[in-house]
Amino acid sequence: MIKVVTAAERHTSNREWIHSEFSFSFADYDDPSNAHFGALLAHNDNELKPEQGMHEHPHHDLEIITYVVSGVLKHQDDLGNHADLQAGSVQMMSAGTGINHSETNPSLSSDVRFLQIWLLPDRPGMTPRWDARFFPEELKLNNLLPVASGSADKGALKLGEDVTVYLSLLQTNRELHYPQQEERRTHIYLISGNLEISCSDGVFQLQQGDAARIRKSCDLTIKGTSNGGDAEFILIDLP
Repeated sequence: MIKVVTAAERHTSNREWIHSEFSFSFADYDDPSNAHFGALLAHNDNELKPEQGMHEHPHHDLEIITYVVSGVLKHQDDLGNHADLQAGSVQMMSAGTGINHSETNPSLSSDVRFLQIWLLPDRPGMTPRWDARFFPEELKLNNLLPVASGSADKGALKLGEDVTVYLSLLQTNRELHYPQQEERRTHIYLISGNLEISCSDGVFQLQQGDAARIRKSCDLTIKGTSNGGDAEFILIDLP
């Protein structure tokens, strides 16, 4: 079963310092019918203005993944980690028993666009961890590249949940096949460009900001259909 959630159906939060599109209930957006998709609690597409940010604040018992789409995002936390995350970087923060962190835009003139994903861990009370890695475009081109995973995917950041997060850049008319398992869920979010996804449920066209929530067994085909440039998307396999 495929459910397409269009960009227009997301909740828009537009403040002077940050513009956010929420795929699930978050902050001032409270919709009990759209609270989560399996272990996926939040999927936010943010644009943070220059010299602005989210000051130090706490989290616990969450697996938080951040993907920097464009610009630079500065991270600091009370574990002693400091990083300027360039576009193409993925950050993993396992909040566990508690972590305080801040995310800011150090640029004087450019916005930073980043996706932030919240997942429930498979158990509470884990030791907090942080890690980050840069993934070059060539590794994502016409490929589903695992960038964060609860299994032993080589090169992927380690998650405390049975979830795998993939990134991909798909050229026009190129296809990827993804055999979804019966007991799993798949969440696809189109960062830019155009995609066609199909399985026994039918054929669906995605534009920038659209998402597909997929359940039950589905031999999924994903095809790039952009008129210019590549289609960039994130795919999350989760229970």
